Order: sequence, then C-alpha cells, then structure tokens
Amino acid sequence: MAVPKRKTSRTNRDKRRTHDRIKIVNIVECPRCHSKKLAHHVCQACGYYKNTEIISQEKDAKGKPVKKEAPKAEEKKASGKEKETQESKK
Repeated sequence: MAVPKRKTSRTNRDKRRTHDRIKIVNIVECPRCHSKKLAHHVCQACGYYKNTEIISQEKDAKGKPVKKEAPKAEEKKASGKEKETQESKK
C-alpha cells in the first residue's frame, strides 16, 4: 500500500480542494414568458431559445401549455412488437 513520505501542507491541501465546491447556477428570467430558466438553455415553460421556438408546446382550452408525457417503456416495447408482426406478415 502506498504511504506518503511527507505530511501534505495546508497550502497544497487547499490548492487541491479549490475545485471541490458547489457551483453557482446562473438563473435568469425568460424574456418571452418571464419564468425562471437556466442561462443559455431552452425555456421549459414556453419552449423558446433566442426568440425561436425549439420545443413545440401543446395548449389547452385556456391557452396554457400542456406538458407531454413520455411514453412508458412497456408501450415502446409493445409498439416495437406490433411493427415486427406487421413486417413478418408482408
């Protein structure tokens, strides 16, 4: 087992630990919908980045965006099996 020859000084220990800290997250206000978002990222509320729509949002009767639910793993497997059976019938 490796054993250090000398005691690590406070200076060297602290130099090594300079990057071991919690990073400050840069949260800004979306210019379009005024909700909080990460800087340089697509807004999760409206789906826009730099005045261009990146993620299309479905809207309900009141005009508010509706979140789309991701398909479950079972549904993906079932749809894959259906495709295989359709291809094998051809």
